[in-house]
Amino acid sequence: MTVERDNNSGAVSHFLDLAKGIVPPMNPAGRPFVLGAAVGTLLLRRFSKRLGVVGAVLTAWVAWFFREPKRTTPTRPGIAVAPADGTVSHVVEAVPPAELGLGAAPMTRISVFLSVFDVHVQRVPVSGTVKQVSYRPGKFLSADLDKASEDNERNTVWLRSFEGHDVVVVQIAGLVARRIVCHVAEGDKVAVGQTYGLIRFGSRVDLYVPAGSRVLVEAGQKTIGGETVLAELPEG
Repeated sequence: MTVERDNNSGAVSHFLDLAKGIVPPMNPAGRPFVLGAAVGTLLLRRFSKRLGVVGAVLTAWVAWFFREPKRTTPTRPGIAVAPADGTVSHVVEAVPPAELGLGAAPMTRISVFLSVFDVHVQRVPVSGTVKQVSYRPGKFLSADLDKASEDNERNTVWLRSFEGHDVVVVQIAGLVARRIVCHVAEGDKVAVGQTYGLIRFGSRVDLYVPAGSRVLVEAGQKTIGGETVLAELPEG
């Protein structure tokens, strides 16, 4: 009997381990939305089983949207990894956001567009120190437009890598995205690949790296936040 109980316990434990590997954890910012959807589902279920099923599907989708899968981040020095899952929309030379006061010298800007089907947490592109965090209200143009970098609501984080590189990452609201969440502040020490923020429901993330960086991606390429290496930073 004891052996059978141990076997059952082992099978359950193995199943839970498999489930954890398949179902990614959820970002804490999504919990109020999932709770609200679940409560709504229970209320709908009282009136109609069919509506209850619809509510359950919606609740599952909300939980899936706020997923925060574990990632294996490259640790070699001198690189900048993707701050978000999505598709590279632009690689251009551009002046960094004016609110940072970094001057008019252009940097290389790599823009990643996130659809509603992509993971929407943002990850730190380099290990280092947060020099400044600046929020600027703006428009809600479609995030795949180039002018969204200038006109849309955004939250900008200026990082100084431990190797001395200035790197800027910008969360940009989109046509549907109306809420930017940022969990870091000036002076924080951050590690490459760690989650630092979230944009809700379709958006864009711009990464500015120093001029002279070797960009390793092209427009149209898919990125995996915290894993895809976007650029090799200049030596020295």
